[in-house]
Amino acid sequence: MMSIRRRQFLEITTLGGLAACSTSGAGALPTRVLGRTGVRVSILAFGSGSRFLAYKQEEKGLEALNRALDLGVTYVDTAIVYGNGQSEEWVGKVLKTRGPGIFLATKVGARNADEAMRTIEASLKRLQRNPDLIHIHNLADEKDLAAIEAKDGVLNVLHKLRDQKVIRFIGITCHANPAALKTALERHDFDCTQMALNAALGKGGSGSTPAPGASFEEIALPVAVRKEMGIIAMKVLAQDRLAGAPPAEKLIRYSMSLPVTAAVIGMPKLEHIEQNTELARNFKPLPPEEMRSLSEKLSSQRAALERFFRHHRDA
Repeated sequence: MMSIRRRQFLEITTLGGLAACSTSGAGALPTRVLGRTGVRVSILAFGSGSRFLAYKQEEKGLEALNRALDLGVTYVDTAIVYGNGQSEEWVGKVLKTRGPGIFLATKVGARNADEAMRTIEASLKRLQRNPDLIHIHNLADEKDLAAIEAKDGVLNVLHKLRDQKVIRFIGITCHANPAALKTALERHDFDCTQMALNAALGKGGSGSTPAPGASFEEIALPVAVRKEMGIIAMKVLAQDRLAGAPPAEKLIRYSMSLPVTAAVIGMPKLEHIEQNTELARNFKPLPPEEMRSLSEKLSSQRAALERFFRHHRDA
């Protein structure tokens, strides 16, 4: 089992609502503190889901991940279900050749303790190292939360693994139920959380009081900020489901301009890796008025996008 070293706690600082960035070294990507973990990671995270597996050939997938790491990405996101373990295998083969500076997150979808332990053990073998963070994957609703937090549920397993220093941090992800995630974050002290944060699901013209069916940005994100969790934005490009969407650069800047640590993005072509790392390296937050305008422009597609994410599984 991988041992854990004590790290000095570094509090999230904000400047105009945005987590403070730091850049170390010429050409390095900006970094932010991953909430209460105290770890600094790049503001661009490498998504290892279906878009990573779109490289199809292992050699090309390994080349892509290595290229992202060479360009300064220090956060890698994978999951047990991505390609039924294939993503974890590819990630493991790359990271075993790398130093200790890459932050690794994977996810567990099982809710029962015994099943969760079996799948996590298999993940550790594929990854060839202990992950820094394991997320409970894809919280669905209140009933699902009850299963997660039951005496024989996955949350207790993760607490034990953290106590045993097999993992360092515990998180939870949610694709399509902001209210359920809000409840989970209020009820439990997760180290990190990952949620769908993009311009079409933003505040738009909703005003200061969240309405029924409010977005992650409106009701779950503020809880995570208040509790100083490490926050990862996902679905930044909305799975390319936005008609007449602005350039990808604008959508990425929108999500990175929120009070998050990083945006996790799948990059199925090497040129996407080059473009997105360059964007991150030169990142400047969007002005609040531009964020509101962009969100309002895309708000008519919000309902359709929410329906899509309720049934979409990035496996």
